[in-house]
Amino acid sequence: MRDRVRVTALLSAALLVVPVAPAAAARRSVPSVRSGDARFEVLSPTLVRTEYAPDGHFTDAATFNVIGRDAFPATPFRTRTDNGWLTIDTGALTLRYRTGSGEFTAANLTVRLKSGRQTVDATPWAGHGTPDCPIGTLCEAESLALQGPGVATDHSGYTGAGFAAGFQNAGDTLGFAVTAADPGAYQLAVRYANSTGGDGQNVTRTLTVTVDGNAPQTLTMPPTGNWDTWAIATAPLTLTAGRHTVRIQRTATDSGNVNIDSLAVGHPGDAYPGPPAVTPLPCAFGSICEADTGALAGGAAPAHDHNGYSGTGFLAGLEHAGAADTITVTGVPAAGTYRLQLRYANGKAGAQPVRSRTITVNGIPATLAPTSGWDYWRTVSIPITLAAGADPITLGCPTDDSCNVNLDTVAVTTVDAPLLAPHAALGGYRRGLDGVDRQALTVPGLLYQDGWSLLDDSAATPSHQDGYVFGYGQDYVRGLRELAMLTGPTKLLPRWAYGVWYSEYYDRDATGFEQIVQRAKAEGVPLDVVVVDTDFKSPDRWNGWTIDPAKFPDPPAFVDWVHAQGLHTGFNIHPSILGSDPKFAAAQATAKGKLRRVGCNGGADCYVFDWGDPDQLAAYFQLHRQMAPSDVDFWWLDWCCDGSSSSKAGVTPDAWINQQHAKETGFAFSRAYGSLQSGGYSSPTAVPTGPWADKRTTLHFTGDTTSDWETLQFEVGYTGGESVATGLAAISHDIGGHTQGLQEPGTEPGSTKLPDDLYARWVQLGTFQPIDRLHSNHSDRLPWQYGPAARASATKFLNLREQLLPYTYRTAADATRTGTPIVRPLYLAYPTEQEAYATAGAEYLYGDKYLVAPVTTPGTSATTTVWFPPGNTWKDYFTNQTYAGGTTAQITTTLDTMPVFLRTT
Repeated sequence: MRDRVRVTALLSAALLVVPVAPAAAARRSVPSVRSGDARFEVLSPTLVRTEYAPDGHFTDAATFNVIGRDAFPATPFRTRTDNGWLTIDTGALTLRYRTGSGEFTAANLTVRLKSGRQTVDATPWAGHGTPDCPIGTLCEAESLALQGPGVATDHSGYTGAGFAAGFQNAGDTLGFAVTAADPGAYQLAVRYANSTGGDGQNVTRTLTVTVDGNAPQTLTMPPTGNWDTWAIATAPLTLTAGRHTVRIQRTATDSGNVNIDSLAVGHPGDAYPGPPAVTPLPCAFGSICEADTGALAGGAAPAHDHNGYSGTGFLAGLEHAGAADTITVTGVPAAGTYRLQLRYANGKAGAQPVRSRTITVNGIPATLAPTSGWDYWRTVSIPITLAAGADPITLGCPTDDSCNVNLDTVAVTTVDAPLLAPHAALGGYRRGLDGVDRQALTVPGLLYQDGWSLLDDSAATPSHQDGYVFGYGQDYVRGLRELAMLTGPTKLLPRWAYGVWYSEYYDRDATGFEQIVQRAKAEGVPLDVVVVDTDFKSPDRWNGWTIDPAKFPDPPAFVDWVHAQGLHTGFNIHPSILGSDPKFAAAQATAKGKLRRVGCNGGADCYVFDWGDPDQLAAYFQLHRQMAPSDVDFWWLDWCCDGSSSSKAGVTPDAWINQQHAKETGFAFSRAYGSLQSGGYSSPTAVPTGPWADKRTTLHFTGDTTSDWETLQFEVGYTGGESVATGLAAISHDIGGHTQGLQEPGTEPGSTKLPDDLYARWVQLGTFQPIDRLHSNHSDRLPWQYGPAARASATKFLNLREQLLPYTYRTAADATRTGTPIVRPLYLAYPTEQEAYATAGAEYLYGDKYLVAPVTTPGTSATTTVWFPPGNTWKDYFTNQTYAGGTTAQITTTLDTMPVFLRTT
C-alpha cells in the first residue's frame, strides 16, 4: 500500500507534565508532516522535530525537558515525496525519510545542511535506539544501549573501548537487538568481571535477561578473583524468527555489582567469538576519515581518554621513532598537489614542556603548534603531492622526542577546499568534578563542530522515538538560543549570587561567622554570601535535621544578623536521616512509612528518600521547614554519599529535586544532569532524561576537585564547555579546589592552605567565572590567611569582582534572554577561526566585552600565550597596552595582574 504523507496543523491543549512556566490556554497551530507512523514538525529553519509512534499516537503536550515547542514563529518549508523518500526543505536544511520504513535509523533518515562553506550530510538517529548484535558476533557492551551503567576503562583485560561498569542499582540495563533467521534455542554468552563490590561482598552475582520483555532468565556470574580477570557466563534464549530486543537488567531481586565487557548470541555450545579483526579502512578523496582507522605501526593505537574527538576515538601512541599511521586515499582525480587536512591535539606530554611538535607526512616534516590541552583540537592544511587513483599517506614519527601528538581526523582535498569540520563535540558536561585531578571525561551536549546534533527526548514516551534535529551550522549562538526556547532558559539568579561567596567546610559557630564578616570588612574584602556547611547539624553533623543550639543558639537571629550586614546565607543539606533522629518519627509518618533504611554515610541506621513519591517528598521538605528560619536564602543540596533518589519516570533525579528546591527558595544549589544512582557521584554517564531541564532551576556546583595547578587549568575550559553543551550558565567551581593536591599547614587548627601563587591565581580565575565561591575542605580561602603578595592580589581581585557585579548580572540576564552563556568559548563568536577551537582550554570571553586568559602556571611571575581574535583591537585591562586582532602575544604578569583584555573596536 502506498504510504500517505499528510501536512496538518496540530491544534491541541498544551499541558505540561511538570509546570515550569505559565501554560498557554491552547497550543499554537504547528504545521506538521506525517508519513505513516512518522511525524515531523518544522519549528525553525534549523530545528525539526522527528517523532515515530508505532501506535500512531503522537505527543503534543510538553514534556519535562521540552516546554517551549510552541514558542517558535511559523516557518515556511517545502515538502515532496518521490522514489519512496519524503523530503522536507526548510531552506537551511533538508531532511529525507524513506516512507514506510519504520522507526528512525541511520539508513532511513538523513539531513543535509551547510556549515560555512562545507556541505554536511548527517544521520541524526545513528547510535540512538537499540543497536543490533548479529548472531555469532562479539558485541562490545560499551557500544550497546546502556541505561544506568557507565563506560569505564579503569581495569585491564577488556576488549574494545572499555566496559559497562557497575549495575549497582535496580533498573540498570544493557539492551540490544538480535535477528534470528530460524526459530529455536539460542544462547546468550556474556564476558564479565566480578570481584569485591561497593557493598563489600565478593559473591556470586545475578542479572536478569529478557527477550521482548518476556520469559526472564537469570544470568549467574561467579566471582572472577579480581576486577582485571574476566569470565564467561551464559543464559538460554528462545527466539522466534525475526528481530528481538534483548535486555540484561538488574531487577529488585538481583545483586548486580558486575562489569560487562562484551557479549554474543549464538547456538548452545558455541565457542565465545573473538573480537573482529581490525582492518585498515580506505579514505575517499574529499571526505573526512578517522585517523585511527588506518594501518597502525610502532605503538600507534586508538585511544579515547580525552574529549572533543570525532567518531569512537583518536590516534595516540605517536611517541617513538617508527610509530606511524598509513592511510590509503582513494579517488584522487589526477596527479598533482593537494592538501592534507589534519585535526590534532598537542598538549603537555608528561614532564616535557608544551611546545611545537614535528611529524612527517610521507617523509616530509610538518610542524604542529601546541593546542591548549588534550581536549582541544586544531585542523591544519598541509601540502601533499599525490598520484592519480589510490595513494598511501604515512603519518610518521621521526624521533622519540618529536611527535607526542594525538590525531583525530584526516581529509585529502583540493588546494582551495574549505577546512572540513568533523562531527566532534564542542564542550561537554558531567554531574561533578569530584576527585578530578588534571582532567575528566565529559558527555557531549548540544554543540558539534560540523553544526548539527540530536536532542533525544524519547525517554518521555519510552515506546516512541522523539528527537529534535538541530542544524545550526556555524551559527552556534543560534543553536543555543533555540535550545533555550525549546527547553527553557537558564535560571537568572538573584543579583547577590553573582558576588563573592565564602563557603569553607570548617566547623564554625555563629560567633565564628560574625568574626569572619567583621574581619572581611576591616580588611576591605567584599562578601555577599556566607554558606554554613554541614557541621552545624544535630544530633549528627552529617544527617541531623536540627541546628545545633550550642553553635547557633538563635538561628533566626543569626539569619537576621547576616541580612542586616547586607549578606545572604544558605545551609548545607545531606538528603538522608538517621532512624535515631528526634524528627525521624514525624518524617516517617508524613512519608507513610515509606522511607527506606539502606545505610549511608551516617551509618547503618540511615534512611533515604524517594523524591518521586509525593509523600516522601513532603517529608523531605517538612524537615527543611522545621529546621531553619523561613527567610534562609537557599539550601545547598550536597548529595555526596546519601542515596536518595527519584522514581519519577521521564525525569532525572537531579532535575526533579532541583526543581522542588527552586520552588522553595527560588533556585537550587546542587548537582545537575543525572543522579547518584546513574553512574555514581560524579560520573560522566549520561542518562536518557538529561541534561536539558536543570538549567531552568539550578546553580550547578561542580564538586570536590583536587587543589593543584593542573586542575586549575582544566577548569579554564570546562566552564564554557559545560555551558555550551547544556545551556546552563550558572556554574560554580570550588575556587581554590577542595582538597589534597598542594597543601601546606594552615592558619587555623586542623586547616591547610594553598601555596600563595596557586591561591592568588585561582582567585583571579574566580573573578571571571559565573559564580565566585571561595570553598574548600578545611583549607584557608581568605586573603588575610596568605602572605603579603597573595593577600594583596586576592583582595584586589575580590574587589574587582564586586566592581564587575553590575556587568556580570547584565551578562547573566542576557544568558537567560538569549541562551548565550556568561563564560563563552571563543568559537561562539569566531566559528571560522581554528585558533578559537585550539585555544578554548586557555582563554574565553567573559560576556561580550572581556577576553580572559587565566594564569595556570606557578611562580610570582608568569608568561601566558594569548591569541587575540581578529576583527577587534584588545586593550590590556591593567596596563592599557593594545593588541591587534589576529595576533598572538606573550603576556607577562606578576601576582597583582592577570591577562584580561577589553574589546575596544
